[in-house]
Amino acid sequence: MPATSANLGPGFDSLGLALSLYDEVTVRVRPGAGATVTVEGVGAGEVATDDTNLVVQAIRRGLAYAGVAEQPGLELHAVNAIPHGRGMGSSAAAIVAGLMAARGLLEGIVDLDASTLLTLATEMEGHPDNVAPALFGGLTIAWMTAEGPAYKRLLVHRGVSPVVFVPTSTLSTKLARSLQPASVPHADAAFNVSRSALLVAALIQSPELLLAATEDRLHQAYRASAMPETDALIGLLRQHGLAAVVSGAGPSLLVLGSDPAQRLTAADLVSRHAQSDWRPLMLAVDLGGATVAAHSALQADPA
Repeated sequence: MPATSANLGPGFDSLGLALSLYDEVTVRVRPGAGATVTVEGVGAGEVATDDTNLVVQAIRRGLAYAGVAEQPGLELHAVNAIPHGRGMGSSAAAIVAGLMAARGLLEGIVDLDASTLLTLATEMEGHPDNVAPALFGGLTIAWMTAEGPAYKRLLVHRGVSPVVFVPTSTLSTKLARSLQPASVPHADAAFNVSRSALLVAALIQSPELLLAATEDRLHQAYRASAMPETDALIGLLRQHGLAAVVSGAGPSLLVLGSDPAQRLTAADLVSRHAQSDWRPLMLAVDLGGATVAAHSALQADPA
């Protein structure tokens, strides 16, 4: 399951980008009830290793939707690379991993199609901006309708070169969202509408417009007090002509380079000016989204 970065500056709760950093989960059905989970890499010794694990919950949600009345025993082994609590979609990746595992277990019995997967993932995550790119890859535009979540996947211009800078500190999405005002000025909303439209054009056709296209007035300034160094570094990078934004809810920051050389410039600036340790991740845009291979069949009655 790929990491993701949501918002991308002005595209609050709607735009998301899949990135080439992955969690891998192996799932086996075993006799008995309950689940056991082993974890390597990120989250080892920290995340739940029983039925309360988020991946397990997502598997059970997918199976229950498909009509599996008696949930099987599960063994999971996770190899995680996506940082937790840093705005790179770790919870979305966990949810998508579980739903994709359920899809694999049900292959040939019940089809969990793309629309169903997006709906179930959005119900668990609360919003579709991270789960859509985790599921489908590339750049996604996600929105809510009366019937549920919807998405459009777009291919990103080959010149777009992402780099994510990951700090040692974390920030919860709940806290970040609590800093948002209940309403914003009409002028700020109009500003973000124009920049969001421009950002789609910049990402798929005209990367040279990324700096202007990533301007934001809806959320980043309100959250700055919770991540002052992130805010300071974004200001510095943008002063040097680099399209820097908060990655998701933060505190990681994302630079959308218009060519690979801009990533090196960004890394140099951060290394010279940061007050704490920031790990640069030179990533590509993931084009495939979540994948599943091999499965064990379960008997189920379709919902």
